[in-house]
Amino acid sequence: MRQSFKMAIKNILSNKMRSFLTMLGIIIGVASVIILVGLVEGQMNYIRASFSDMGTNQLQVQLTNTPTRSVSPQDLYAFYDKNRAYYKEISPQVPVKATIKHKTDKLTKTRISGVSEQFYGIDAKKLEAGRYIQYSDIASRQPVCVLGYFTAARLFGSAEAAVGESVRFDGNVVKVVGVLQRRDKDELKQGGPDDRALLPYTTALLMNQNADVSEYIITVDKVEEIAAARILLTVFLQRRYKSPDYFYISSMSEMLKSMESTMSMMSAALGGIAGISLLVAGVGVMNIMLVSVTERTREIGIRKSLGAKKSVILQQFVIEAAVTSSIGGLVGIALGCVITPAAGSLMHMKAAATLPAVLVSFGVSAAIGLVFGYMPARRAAGLNPIDALRSD
Repeated sequence: MRQSFKMAIKNILSNKMRSFLTMLGIIIGVASVIILVGLVEGQMNYIRASFSDMGTNQLQVQLTNTPTRSVSPQDLYAFYDKNRAYYKEISPQVPVKATIKHKTDKLTKTRISGVSEQFYGIDAKKLEAGRYIQYSDIASRQPVCVLGYFTAARLFGSAEAAVGESVRFDGNVVKVVGVLQRRDKDELKQGGPDDRALLPYTTALLMNQNADVSEYIITVDKVEEIAAARILLTVFLQRRYKSPDYFYISSMSEMLKSMESTMSMMSAALGGIAGISLLVAGVGVMNIMLVSVTERTREIGIRKSLGAKKSVILQQFVIEAAVTSSIGGLVGIALGCVITPAAGSLMHMKAAATLPAVLVSFGVSAAIGLVFGYMPARRAAGLNPIDALRSD
């Protein structure tokens, strides 16, 4: 075995260019598998982080209220209080379309939402300055707001300077009582995650001149109970509306699971497509090994005439094919590990070679050498020594 391995290395080194071209297909195939799987996994990690920021324990509820069928905030709060064993926080969401102005400065892309005092726990973002919306603000419809970091910095220069000042939401004068901590660590921009304003939802309804609330966020105490919490809420809304057409409940965790399933299928498909190049590379290995057998027919005849067994000849050529493909696999792994983070950086995400992709791609490359090297090795081992010695 050791002698066969040494001879394999010697034959590979004696034909460097041919050996390199034989390995090239395996190198490209292995590197492709690692890079594609690494990029898909990097994208999946980015999606997981995004969903984590939004909250995987959240239920998003959308209602369609009519004059004859409706669910008010009081109805949903009563349901929430009755089932506190399942639910942690609840907040209406009332979007407001308005331009925020302070003196001559104005912002037109700011996301303005009316929320409850419990939204602070749902949003999971600390305050940079001031205070958050309180229950008393909601009960008395106070014209107060909490600004995002960008909004406060753009209008007032800093978070601290914004607290206590007033801004205009179109024609409504609103006092700034707090500023949220910065979300986006990379860039502050108009319309970004830090360009936002939160109002008491009752104040937002007053601005909209509409008493209807059609969106809610409800968080579940335990993520593993989110399916049961969703069913409980569905039953309640079904009883009130008498039809599922009037409401829709979405779950972040279920959306994440669906996304993960889709991405896993995509990863497997891309890995399979890249793996086709490994199959093509295997054909190349077999082709070169057949050429090698033809070139070394006389050498095989001499070895067999000196007493070399059929199994020894078979072993020598199989090992040579396996070593060739394994070296190609190792080079492909090194290339994939280097290119994957660089490609991820170009796509503005963190990506790295994954251990399963490395192990599978290397295992396949080694197997290719064994499988596709067996036929040429068998042909070499089956040569008649007399016919082999007569060969030119």
